[in-house]
Amino acid sequence: MAKRIELLSPAGDMERLQMAVAYGADAVYLAGQMYGMRSFAGNFSHDELAQAVTFCHSHGVRVHVTCNTMPRNHELDALPQYLAYLQELGIDALIIGDIGVLSLAKKYAPQIPVHASTQASITNYQTALVWHELGASRVILARELTLEEIRGIRAKTPPSLELEAFVHGAMCVSYSGRCVMSNYMTGRDASRGACAQPCRYKYALMEEKRPGEFFPVEEDERGTYIFNSKDMCMIDHIPELLEAGLDSLKIEGRAKSAYYAAIVTGAYRHAVDAALSGETPEPVWRSELDKVSHRPYSEGFYYGKPEQYVGDARYIRDWQVSAIVTSCTPEGLATCSLRNKFRSGETLELVGPGIRPVSFVVEDLADGSGFPIEEARTPQTPLRLTLPCQAPPLSILRKQVEK
Repeated sequence: MAKRIELLSPAGDMERLQMAVAYGADAVYLAGQMYGMRSFAGNFSHDELAQAVTFCHSHGVRVHVTCNTMPRNHELDALPQYLAYLQELGIDALIIGDIGVLSLAKKYAPQIPVHASTQASITNYQTALVWHELGASRVILARELTLEEIRGIRAKTPPSLELEAFVHGAMCVSYSGRCVMSNYMTGRDASRGACAQPCRYKYALMEEKRPGEFFPVEEDERGTYIFNSKDMCMIDHIPELLEAGLDSLKIEGRAKSAYYAAIVTGAYRHAVDAALSGETPEPVWRSELDKVSHRPYSEGFYYGKPEQYVGDARYIRDWQVSAIVTSCTPEGLATCSLRNKFRSGETLELVGPGIRPVSFVVEDLADGSGFPIEEARTPQTPLRLTLPCQAPPLSILRKQVEK
């Protein structure tokens, strides 16, 4: 059996954190309400951070907190107290992209291991070694690296330096996320967690002497989204990632849904476990990744430069969550919390922690009091129905969206 490798999942809020833990994450990464690169993810208050650490540690899951923005002078005053608080909570790692923040972390939170953020653009072994000398126990490699370049970094760095890399999720058109487009066009600073994603906009050309006349900017006949990048998906290449010497496989998506956190974590959990056992993962887990909101997939830069997707900037959304299981008897009689309406007689799919996806026809639909109903309509209300098997809490009922 190969060495144990960490599966690191995103947690934008408590619901997403609970899903990531339930579906098999070894560790989660999250942010407080300052200093994280996803300021619109929801994030965690001081009290919620404490709850998150307690919850994760009780389930044997590590907590990595992002402090990876590039802060300005006025943002530094509150940082020492925040770092000291994170050390008091007993978090497992700080993700840092700025050497000034690193210096403060060594002073005010010396007991917390430091991970150098992908924002640090670590693309070679010398940069990795310097971060290690400065105190980082792990470097999160730039997404622009090939698998061969990662092997080269592993060969020339000590085993005491862990290597982490993104394996799934959205890609940034700018180098290691260092974008100035958002700041220039909208005033929202990408390096301080407020990216407006102007790379996803549809652009047109206006000639100086013809104001108001717009001409499409077309890279080719497929469309005008010239900066739009594909999403990364490396689930078919877990053995190669292990062989390259990575210590942690990271899923992007702190701003994405709890459903995304659950399904993507679960799919990679099965794929990683299969690879560690020398087995081929079942195709069903690769298929799961087509059932979350995503853009067309690519293999990132691992095997060369990925093509841009210029057709549009829309997500592919073929499935929606119908309900979340809150409890279930051994016979499959479940109480659920409704998310999107569905009717008796419709076909749903059940998936959950340790449960392969299974389709079933809705029968015995009732409200929370057990009164029979034909349709469940009001989100967040309890309902009851019979499932094809016993399902643990946080299992998901979903429905294919009609086109």
